[in-house]
Amino acid sequence: MDDILTDSMYLILLTLLEPKHGYAIMKDVTDMTQGDVSIGPASMYTILKKLVKSGDIELEEDDHRKKIYLITMKGKEKLSQEINRRRKLVELGETLV
Repeated sequence: MDDILTDSMYLILLTLLEPKHGYAIMKDVTDMTQGDVSIGPASMYTILKKLVKSGDIELEEDDHRKKIYLITMKGKEKLSQEINRRRKLVELGETLV
């Protein structure tokens, strides 16, 4: 079950469908969840390290020495699987309510 993503990992991968640096990732997570979720720098950089290590995202540096992150093909596949998994959970919940 290593392929199951935490909510924070899931949201970070969603933001990285376009290259971003750390501050932009945190801002996008907050914006996309309309303020319901915010990820602090310590948590975010811990998650980013895990996602780089697992090959789900790549790290680059731009001209201003900022670290830029981007989802990989492996990360996109994992994100797609996670979307399907979460969709099934929602459908299950809807049948019970």
